[in-house]
Amino acid sequence: MPEPVRAAAQFGDPSPQTCLQVAGEAALLAVIAADEAMAAVCRSRSGAAKLEAAMHAAHHEAVEAARHADRAEQYADDPEMPASALAYCARQAVHHAVLAQTAAGVETTAAGLRAELDRVLTPAELAERENTRRQEDARHEAEQQAATGMDRRNREQAASNRYLAEQHVAQLGWTTGHLRAMEAAATGRLYWHGGRARLAARHGEWTGGRRISQERTQALLTAQFLTAAQQSDGTLVLTPSPMGHVALELALLHQAGLHTSDCAAYEARFARVRRRHKRRDDQKAAARRLPALDPSARKLYRKPVTIAEQQAHPDQQTPPEPALANSPETGAGSLPTATQSQPALAPTTTPRAPAPSPHKPRRVLRGARPIPVSPLQSTLW
Repeated sequence: MPEPVRAAAQFGDPSPQTCLQVAGEAALLAVIAADEAMAAVCRSRSGAAKLEAAMHAAHHEAVEAARHADRAEQYADDPEMPASALAYCARQAVHHAVLAQTAAGVETTAAGLRAELDRVLTPAELAERENTRRQEDARHEAEQQAATGMDRRNREQAASNRYLAEQHVAQLGWTTGHLRAMEAAATGRLYWHGGRARLAARHGEWTGGRRISQERTQALLTAQFLTAAQQSDGTLVLTPSPMGHVALELALLHQAGLHTSDCAAYEARFARVRRRHKRRDDQKAAARRLPALDPSARKLYRKPVTIAEQQAHPDQQTPPEPALANSPETGAGSLPTATQSQPALAPTTTPRAPAPSPHKPRRVLRGARPIPVSPLQSTLW
């Protein structure tokens, strides 16, 4: 999602400083007019009812003018508000100030403030405003880069990734254990040997190490979040697939979307696959399987690149999307349900032509005359 940056005012519109100044002066003139109306009521000896009505009207307009002036100050501190909002508040403050002075019966000096808002800026003023705007944008960009270490495009990509994580992590049906298994696979030291999953102490030494949940590892491999590479001694080295890389990054961004226990994760998956027309056993079997990551999340996710990484690799501004690769064969004795993509064998014989569809006999209507068929019609039919 894009960052909140104030929209620049159009050429000819008053600057934010002018809007704040005009709104403040209008509110002040409206308050003075209301005070004059109240003083007139105090000095009056006859016709107090008419003067009181004028006093209340002037007081009401003064309150409205002050409210728009306060709102202009609030909008000036909010970067999400466009510059046109300040101009609107200033014009409304002037409008109510004129009404307050008219109700109080004093000179409408607030009307002269409209000329300041509607004044056409000179080319020098326009150039100065554009220069100020660019300096403000540069200052804001420098502050954001110092805080995040990324430029605007990558910051927007990071915000988009966080939004994707909030939308899709809960649908994975993962627990914290699944996340830990994926983190172990990301190190390149997760392996399967002797019916157990372990995290090797060092890369390349496929003996010993900390045990990893066999059930969760098997479920991740079956759902193709992991790929298996068979070593010479039969050991299977498990690493994240392209889909697994994206799912792992999203889960790290939004760990609050992970389920607290395997039971809670199973119930969430069961609620998603529950259908009235399905058998209960089929629903339970589907709930035991982890769903794949939504294709839209895989398409929209991009890993943000910091400025330091861009400077270290100037030829690679953004990391390319990992391409899908065929997984190696696991051979006999590997994981029982490991889904490994196998290359299709080239056909050794000439493919047969599809069998002709059986001829459907034509119904003969009673009393209908036979239609003569020419040789050309027979070839077309």
